[in-house]
Amino acid sequence: MNTKRRILFVAENVTLAQCVRLVTLARALDGERFEVHFACSEFPAMIFAGTDFVRHPIASLAPDAAARALEAGQRLYEKSTLLRYIDAERRLLDEIRPELCVGDFRLSLSTSAELMGVPSAVLINAYWSPLLRRSAFPVPDHPILGWLGEAMTERYFPRAIPHVFRHFASPINAARSSLGLPAIGSLLEVLTHGSFTLYPDDPALVEMAGVSSQHRFLGPVLWQPELEGELGSRDEDAAARAVLESGRPLVYVTLGSSGCVGLLPQVIEALAGLPVVAIVATAGRAALPSLPPNVIAARFVRGGDVAARASLVVSNGGSTTGYQALGRGTPVLGLPSNFDQHLATEVIDRAGAGISLKARLADAGLIRAAIERALGDAELRRAAARVAASFARHDSAAAFRAFVDEPGVCLELRGQSTAQGK
Repeated sequence: MNTKRRILFVAENVTLAQCVRLVTLARALDGERFEVHFACSEFPAMIFAGTDFVRHPIASLAPDAAARALEAGQRLYEKSTLLRYIDAERRLLDEIRPELCVGDFRLSLSTSAELMGVPSAVLINAYWSPLLRRSAFPVPDHPILGWLGEAMTERYFPRAIPHVFRHFASPINAARSSLGLPAIGSLLEVLTHGSFTLYPDDPALVEMAGVSSQHRFLGPVLWQPELEGELGSRDEDAAARAVLESGRPLVYVTLGSSGCVGLLPQVIEALAGLPVVAIVATAGRAALPSLPPNVIAARFVRGGDVAARASLVVSNGGSTTGYQALGRGTPVLGLPSNFDQHLATEVIDRAGAGISLKARLADAGLIRAAIERALGDAELRRAAARVAASFARHDSAAAFRAFVDEPGVCLELRGQSTAQGK
């Protein structure tokens, strides 16, 4: 009889962030007390190395398909897809019988958990919260910009937001209706729906209208890959040291798994004309056969360590790399394209620790000017240092452990035999 407490994590593997954040929290649970089950579409060795999670393959959107849908302004899910998700999740919950399930961008999971009587927690950035105080939403890259232009879109976008949000929320509400459950609400309510909502953010960066006991701040959930060297291999580290010995400012560039990778050539062109050295992490999304002498590239790097040495981090504007940089006191230049990246960029810019340039408007000249501005801005560096000091007051792993141990959060299912590992 296994008396370990069973916790299930389910990631919608659209970007790397969904998996790494959940894996980071799952690693925080003591293996002597907990049996961790993890469900996602694939299990990259770089992320899951050293874990003993019970793994469960589960269908997920393909990242390329999700990116195409977002670029076209289309919904990621329809009712039929979500019903298939719910059926798979219910079977998994029945097999594992966890005390708690935790999801990241898995819009169906809270409904599945509700039907099965299992508490659910959703991990999502606070800038998506319906409780956040905000005056307006930024305009993400969208085909409508090509029809109306920047000025007209900026003018009319706020009026369209309520309709857009209802449109994107309607599939899960329709799925719930077919299952005899009430509608959740609009998109913000859908994204944050669960028994509990967990924010991987520093509350000092956002202004909330009020947070109930069901809404918890964990603090930033930071991750970097475990690699043989800082840049993934000792040979690459040797090459990096040769470049870095110039003594010039270091710029770390990564557009992650969801940034506008087509912008990388312009970023590199911008860097070629500057008195800096640069490390570019491609995440395997781009081949860079020809680089200027002041730029080196690697598939993956130990991002936190590189950011700590850098004078500036150039990213897609999202919270994963943005918070990683700010946690080391390094300012950020964001090049956002999708909605999430624009929202995260707003938070970082508002803290005074970053500047941004919309990816759709960027070219080598504008990127070069933005990098020069950022490198010469002492107040930007001071603000990043202030954010780093605030981040240091948070321990997301400890906060998550405390949450799981809190009375009333988990079901009492101890003492039952566990499911067989996949």
